[in-house]
Amino acid sequence: MMTDIGDTIPDVALTRPDDSQVRASDYAGKAWVLYFYPKDDTTGCTREAQEFSQQLDAFAAAGVSVLGVSKDPPKKHIKFIEKYALTVPLASDVETEGLAEAMGVWIEKSMYGKKYMGMDRSTFLISKDGKVVRTWRKVKVAGHVDEVLAAAKAL
Repeated sequence: MMTDIGDTIPDVALTRPDDSQVRASDYAGKAWVLYFYPKDDTTGCTREAQEFSQQLDAFAAAGVSVLGVSKDPPKKHIKFIEKYALTVPLASDVETEGLAEAMGVWIEKSMYGKKYMGMDRSTFLISKDGKVVRTWRKVKVAGHVDEVLAAAKAL
C-alpha cells in the first residue's frame, strides 16, 4: 500500500520519546507535516531533523505542525534530541507494520548488493481536513525543508 495525494492518513498510534501516544487524529483540524527518516544520529537524518528544528517557528507561523518518524525506539529518540538540541517532535514506529507500512515508506532497499527492509526518507504535507496534499519520496536532504516550508505556507 502507498499513501498518495488525496488519501487520509491512517490513524495509527505512534510512541513519543516520553512513551505517550500520538496519532493522526491528534492533528484533526490542523495542517501538518509528517516526515519519515531512516535512523537517528546519522548524517542525513541529523541534518534533516536540525533543519526542521531550525524552521519549526516558521512552520508554526504558517499554522503547520511537524512530526518526524523513524523505527528507532523512544529511548534512542531522547538521546538524539538531547545530543543535537532538537526541537522538532519525533515519534517511533518500531514495529513498522503500522504507519510506515500503511504509508508505503517501509520498503526493500539495497546496499552493496545486499537487500534489506528500511525506511524510505519521505515527507507528506497534510491539510486541515486530514488529506495528503503533497508528497516527497526518496528525499534528498539538501533544500528539502525549505521546499516543504514553501508548500506549507501556500496551503
